[in-house]
Amino acid sequence: MFAKNRVFVISASLIFMLVLVGAFVPEQFGYWAGKAQRVAGQYFGWLYLASIFFFILFLLYLAFGKYGKVRLGAQDSTPEFSFFSWMNMLMSAGFGVGLVFYGMAEPMIHYLDPPHQLAEAGTAEAMNLAMQYTYFHWGLSQWVAFAVVGLIVAFFQFRKDRAGLVSNMVEPVLRNVPVKMQEPMLNSLDVLAVVATVIGMATSIGLGVLQVNGGLTYVFGFGDTVKVKLLIMLCLFSCYMLSSLTGLDKGIKILSNFNMALAFLFLGYLLVVGPTVFILETFVHSLGGYLSNFVNWSLTVPPQEDGTWMNQWTFFLWAWVIAWSPFVGTFIARISRGRTIQEYVFGVLIVPPLLACMWIAIVGGSAFHMEMNGVATLAANVQENMTHAMFDLYSNMKFSMLLSIITLMLVFTFLVTSADSASYIVSQMTDHGSLNPPLYKRITWGVLLSAICLTLLATGGLGALQTASLLVAVPFIVVLFIMAWVLMVELAEDRRLALYDLYHQNEGTPVGADIYEADEIGTPPVEERIKRRMVLKKPRLK
Repeated sequence: MFAKNRVFVISASLIFMLVLVGAFVPEQFGYWAGKAQRVAGQYFGWLYLASIFFFILFLLYLAFGKYGKVRLGAQDSTPEFSFFSWMNMLMSAGFGVGLVFYGMAEPMIHYLDPPHQLAEAGTAEAMNLAMQYTYFHWGLSQWVAFAVVGLIVAFFQFRKDRAGLVSNMVEPVLRNVPVKMQEPMLNSLDVLAVVATVIGMATSIGLGVLQVNGGLTYVFGFGDTVKVKLLIMLCLFSCYMLSSLTGLDKGIKILSNFNMALAFLFLGYLLVVGPTVFILETFVHSLGGYLSNFVNWSLTVPPQEDGTWMNQWTFFLWAWVIAWSPFVGTFIARISRGRTIQEYVFGVLIVPPLLACMWIAIVGGSAFHMEMNGVATLAANVQENMTHAMFDLYSNMKFSMLLSIITLMLVFTFLVTSADSASYIVSQMTDHGSLNPPLYKRITWGVLLSAICLTLLATGGLGALQTASLLVAVPFIVVLFIMAWVLMVELAEDRRLALYDLYHQNEGTPVGADIYEADEIGTPPVEERIKRRMVLKKPRLK
């Protein structure tokens, strides 16, 4: 029994011990976790930056190079989900709650404390810099680690029929390791992925519950008490368990479509009734600044600083992205079957970051317009209570109550889809990579997520455990590079075999560099192929 469920038992036990420590000694645990995170940033921050930038180039090479037409599945397969549903599920799993939470708050924080002191606080220059850095943190770079893991898992899972586990992607590298060490090393990778996913997801749910509680307190006068948080958590648990029972193609898909439709209506309203021209000008100007500074910011660690700002923001966020890559990447892989590598990279690396920048521009631009014109002191309000920030913005707009209710609905439904996705993926990780993990495991992990979240909310250990979960980022960087290397070896071998087969399929006639000429040349009868070659050849005599 233990041998069959080794990853499940070990990861559940580790999570239980970490939660106990975070619950009973939250301050001491937070101190040491924070110190470890700062040390990791000090010694490996450069590696976070260089790795993320390298993987951007890696994905662009795959998309626009000779492997762009390779499908994540059989070459004649078609996508399982429509483009709209695919995008919606990507957004919901990737950063739904975080974007709602920080879409307005982060620009305001940078406005009062400009990154690297590159502008004077509270000025128009600080506003532009704040928007650009928020784009940087929520744009292209945030999706890279997710996209790399998702692409590699999808390739091996749907094209090579291997189980969708991170450990399976690095297995070829361990073939020269002594046999007795192979299985423990592979299981350790899966355990790390499960622990990082569950702890990270539990803390994210906790932050979402705090925002819902803050909104209910601000709008309806609910108290900021453990009892209210318990009620919110129970409602959330009931909803994502119900969604989990309906399956991926119903529960998560329907909720994700609803989330994004509601989000677009919400953004459209803010854009139309708000300072439209100011928002659009801010979006274009900030996007231009973000793109022009992208390479510099992606690779620069200011040597004259003590690293405090980078540890609080860029290093922290990149560590979060890398630590969460097994969860989000595995989920993205699960919903991306049938797409070409080029479609995949465009969909994951371009569309969600662009939508995130639009959200930040509309919500943050509306807030800055009020702040700069003295309508409201939103930046100071963010520093005082971040969970009230969005609702402070709405209080100065028409239909503020309706906007507040829509925001609460968005946060809640994003939490439901994220928790449902997490319980599904963790069940898959602890069930040998099964595409359809048993219901009891999904329910077990769903219950554990809620229990962990409630424990941390009640004891104040939320932040400490979140910080601790990010420490797996350093070993996962090494894993990501190994996975990328294994993928390139497999792609090159597939290409070699395909060209070899195509060469013989056409009676030894040399073919072009594109292996998918097989779709055109290989299908017709021999006589027709000969005719085609005669037509295509340049005649020697006129």
